[in-house]
Amino acid sequence: MAKVLAAKLSELAPGSMKKVVVEGMDDIVVANVGGKIYAMRGVCNHQGGPLSEGELNGNVITCPWHGAQWDVTTGKLVEFPLPLDDERKYKATVEGGDVFIEV
Repeated sequence: MAKVLAAKLSELAPGSMKKVVVEGMDDIVVANVGGKIYAMRGVCNHQGGPLSEGELNGNVITCPWHGAQWDVTTGKLVEFPLPLDDERKYKATVEGGDVFIEV
């Protein structure tokens, strides 16, 4: 696995999220939930909605296209009328003022 610089910690205030683009991969969303950083696949597996453009409430991201809700801390589906596979989670670490994800 490779460690990739995702953001400066100062860019991720509590309750915010950011899209991270890694060449050759789906977008990744990095979120600050109560001061802890999490990362998961940033493309909704329902119909490809950009999760980073959705809304983050606590630990739940809502897809802006059709409202699927995902727990960013686990990658698990929280609510949607159809069953969907979990989203991929990535290990996120903070070193100094930098946020890294392992891809």
